[in-house]
Amino acid sequence: MEIVRCEGSNICYSDQGKGDVIVLLHGFCGSSSYWEQVIPFLSGNYRVIAPDLRGHGVSDAPLGAYSIDQMADDVLSLLNALEIPECYLLGHSLGGYIALSFAQRHPSRLKGFGLIHSTGYPDSGEAKENRLKSVSKIQNEGIFAFVDGLVPGLFAPGAAPQLLERTKEIGYRTPPQGAVGAAMAMRERPDRRDVISATALPVLLVAGSEDSKVSPERTFTSNKPNVTQATISGVGHMSMYEAPERLAEIIKDYVHAAVRN
Repeated sequence: MEIVRCEGSNICYSDQGKGDVIVLLHGFCGSSSYWEQVIPFLSGNYRVIAPDLRGHGVSDAPLGAYSIDQMADDVLSLLNALEIPECYLLGHSLGGYIALSFAQRHPSRLKGFGLIHSTGYPDSGEAKENRLKSVSKIQNEGIFAFVDGLVPGLFAPGAAPQLLERTKEIGYRTPPQGAVGAAMAMRERPDRRDVISATALPVLLVAGSEDSKVSPERTFTSNKPNVTQATISGVGHMSMYEAPERLAEIIKDYVHAAVRN
């Protein structure tokens, strides 16, 4: 892992391979390790950068609520520090919300962007209440108890136990104040479906057929010709572990088509 100073905080990241740049953003209570089974399939053809988002992994976790825009600006600072003019920006869940913010405010820095088990919809009223319950559980019971409750629902029924254990192991490393800050950022994010429908950039939307967190219907909010939709059968919210080779194939096909067009 390498470190760069972004917006007053240290952001750690992995940087592997050469070629067109793909930046992978992980989900809530994850880290760059979420991509550990996908990156080997991509780094032979592309330069793949995977940061630990603000409040996650070994990146800094400032106290207080974060914002999705702030987390997107961390990504911009990372690109600037690495002197990367353009990239393909793909985000899983929370990472997808960050990718949408980036695409809305810094489109000139993108060759394309995508959501993996994510959505342009804002939180519903019920979801906003659940974010507050998550914050309360983290503060009162600790990050281990919260992650233990979170992870099983991320996978399709029958997922291999070792995948759940690995995901928990990564989640346990999330600083509690980072999880709280990110939960509040997700709670306050706006509706950004229009970013997908308005952009001329190539967009990738990936859903899992068994995803109980973000259904395919909430992911596939645009049918424009520049939008590629892909459903991975039999997986839940974690295709990077449930079907890493298939997810990597989808990403490679998307980038190849974007370059060709």
